[in-house]
Amino acid sequence: MADLHILRPHTLGMAKARKIAFDWAEQVERDFDMQCTYEEGRAADRVCFSRSGVQGELHVTKDKFELDARLGFLLGAFKGRIEAQIVAMLDTLLAPAPGPAAAAKPAAAKAAPRKTAGARK
Repeated sequence: MADLHILRPHTLGMAKARKIAFDWAEQVERDFDMQCTYEEGRAADRVCFSRSGVQGELHVTKDKFELDARLGFLLGAFKGRIEAQIVAMLDTLLAPAPGPAAAAKPAAAKAAPRKTAGARK
């Protein structure tokens, strides 16, 4: 058996973290044929997930995601690849969305050049 432990701190707060965790659960159900149950709590939520050869939990708080999973004998041989996929999924879901300031920068770069004080026509 192989164990996975992945910790991802964040600054999203509980409401946004809960939404991301719910999206993650839907994605692993769809992509990896997992069975997931989502349990909301006051200070933390828990997503329990399982399928043949894998069982684990994702703990969600206002400032971190913590995933613990146990891989069966056959999947343990692929621990590195499985861990990399989970990390990539979490990192993608936790990546900050581009804000309005990021969208405004390209428009500002296209502004007309300024005239200098000494320039004459």
